[in-house]
Amino acid sequence: MITQEVIQESLTKIRPYLLEDGGDVELVRVTGDGIVEVRLTGSCQSCPMSIMTLRAGIERALMLAHHEVKRVEQVH
Repeated sequence: MITQEVIQESLTKIRPYLLEDGGDVELVRVTGDGIVEVRLTGSCQSCPMSIMTLRAGIERALMLAHHEVKRVEQVH
């Protein structure tokens, strides 16, 4: 099972790209079945492209880095 610490480390590598545009990502939890729950903050919160950021950016990066990750979900 993948740990929150491992996912947090991966998010640290993604974070600079989000910060460039005034946004950020916060890890909420990692479930036992490979679902990573995150909260987009800053400008990412209200950006109309946030779903693209979530899927093509965050989810793709986490799934490539960790085969245990099945999906990334945004929570509020």
